[in-house]
Amino acid sequence: MRKDNLPTKVCVICRRTFTWRKKWRRDWIGVKYCSERCRRDSKKIRLGL
Repeated sequence: MRKDNLPTKVCVICRRTFTWRKKWRRDWIGVKYCSERCRRDSKKIRLGL
């Protein structure tokens, strides 16, 4: 894939767009968060902290 044609998604926590990364190639469909911080924050939101 060329860098200008990479797919993008919107983070469910911060609503920022993020682009495909090589480390996500096996599970791009399941990726919801743009960063580790947003993934951690999602647990805080679910627990109501």
